[in-house]
Amino acid sequence: MFFLILRNGLISMNDKYRVIFSRYAENDLLEIIDYFYNINVKYAQDILSNIETKIKGLNIYPERGRIVPELEKQSIVDYRELIEDNYRIIYSIQNKEVTVHSIIDARRNFEEVLVKKLLQMYLKE
Repeated sequence: MFFLILRNGLISMNDKYRVIFSRYAENDLLEIIDYFYNINVKYAQDILSNIETKIKGLNIYPERGRIVPELEKQSIVDYRELIEDNYRIIYSIQNKEVTVHSIIDARRNFEEVLVKKLLQMYLKE
């Protein structure tokens, strides 16, 4: 399964970076797929496939994503994003590892969603 491959950081000989899928990003993706699965199974499968393809590509070209504009305005340039359909795939690059942190609906207020996610992370710890 895709999640296990990314979480374990398995890479092939052609890969330059190890891609790690955080539990928060995994939860985001599961929520997205669960929501659409009940409405349109084919669409849910397509979203999953498209997001997986984008994330898999990070192992070779992680710099292709832009710096998250809302964070850049605050002089935070460590986070990048890829856009897939209506979703923002938020990730960071450190050494030879790419960590996918979150997948956020682009139609929502990014700052509001980010604060909510940070509160959830800190309250669980």
